[in-house]
Amino acid sequence: MIVRGVADGSAVFETVLPHGGHPDQLAWDRGWVARRPVDAVLEGGQLVLQVEVRARNGEARPRRPRRSQDPGLVIPRGVAPEVRQRLAAYAVVLSDRGVLATEYSDQTAVAGRWGMPGGGLDDGEAPVDAVLREVAEETSQTVTLSELVRVQTSHWVGRSPRGTIEDFHAVRLIYTATCAAPVDPVVLDQGGTTESARWLPVRDWRTLRWTHNWAQVLGELLPAG
Repeated sequence: MIVRGVADGSAVFETVLPHGGHPDQLAWDRGWVARRPVDAVLEGGQLVLQVEVRARNGEARPRRPRRSQDPGLVIPRGVAPEVRQRLAAYAVVLSDRGVLATEYSDQTAVAGRWGMPGGGLDDGEAPVDAVLREVAEETSQTVTLSELVRVQTSHWVGRSPRGTIEDFHAVRLIYTATCAAPVDPVVLDQGGTTESARWLPVRDWRTLRWTHNWAQVLGELLPAG
């Protein structure tokens, strides 16, 4: 993924997001402070994340979680973890029925916990197309995207669902969205990473057992309740 810093409508830097990196840190290292993500689009087959920036003025370098490792993982001598960067798009969907939540299946490392609908980008797929497709597959809802509001990253070493050892960098593009005609959620993509889906009153969002990353995002975007 390419990160492009934009100030006053002009590009001021453009660089590849390195494995384990975060756009806010890239901006700071080049003399800028990231204000907000603007858009993520395909250009010539490359995903370009545009970030609005301003000149740095004494701000400390943004702190992001360091690479973690699954407890108890033993990496055999001579085995190098498979390096993998996964780009994905998700939506925080609101309707008159509440917020749309999805439960992770046993095909993931966080079975039984909850998150937002979305998933990985297919080759050559734009993030907006990916998130609309994933929401439909995981919840059977038709939604309207609003804006790109967060870019979240995680970096850890652990065992993948396939059994391989991965050095895994997750990059999540998070959009807000609305659903004008909510229906009872149905998981259409059976056997995947989503076990179930439900509408949850916004005031009750803290009652579910969210993943750490999603609890953090929702705490920023939803009312305290």
